[in-house]
Amino acid sequence: MKSRSAAGGANTRNSLQGLYAITPDWADTRRLLVATEAILAGGCRILQYRNKAASDCHRQEQAVALRGLTRRYGALLIINDDVDLGLFAEADGVHLGEDDGELAAARERLGSAAILGASCYQSLDLARNAARAGADYLAFGSFFASATKPLARRADPALLAAARVEIGLPLCAIGGVTLDNAAPLLSAGADMLAVITALYEAADPGLATEQFIKHFEEKTP
Repeated sequence: MKSRSAAGGANTRNSLQGLYAITPDWADTRRLLVATEAILAGGCRILQYRNKAASDCHRQEQAVALRGLTRRYGALLIINDDVDLGLFAEADGVHLGEDDGELAAARERLGSAAILGASCYQSLDLARNAARAGADYLAFGSFFASATKPLARRADPALLAAARVEIGLPLCAIGGVTLDNAAPLLSAGADMLAVITALYEAADPGLATEQFIKHFEEKTP
């Protein structure tokens, strides 16, 4: 695992803001890389590699290729749900869900320099526990209907405001985020917007990225 400054000199807390792209379960590595490069070229500086369908070998191949792209663009690479893969790919960090292992154990393995994200769903209690276990950022959702997780329970944007006041860690909103519904989540307190379909299935992923980034620019005083 590389240090928090590995991706273009970014430090963890200050770099955990903006568009947070998450990869789809695409088997075609070339297609994945072409779309991801367009997203990075469009200005996205946080990428999570997530592929629930591929074999371990295929995931290693894709993660290493994405590590090369993120280095080229000065972006962070976060690996979903797999500390071993994060270490193998020399990623900047790992994101864990509720059933993907103990955050404290992951922190011990990754070291203090790595980024550790935690899914908190609709729960402030999970967020409090994650903060105590050493998480660097907290993800809440699903805020809207999601093609990736159609059965996911919905979160209320008020949760972001509550977590902002009580916990103070960077917050990521996930679940069905589109250009049309992004602004209210930022207004509610999200630092990052996690997006899969609205980027990777867009006719022009690079243009979609630029349009999402405009939401963050409009939020900045």
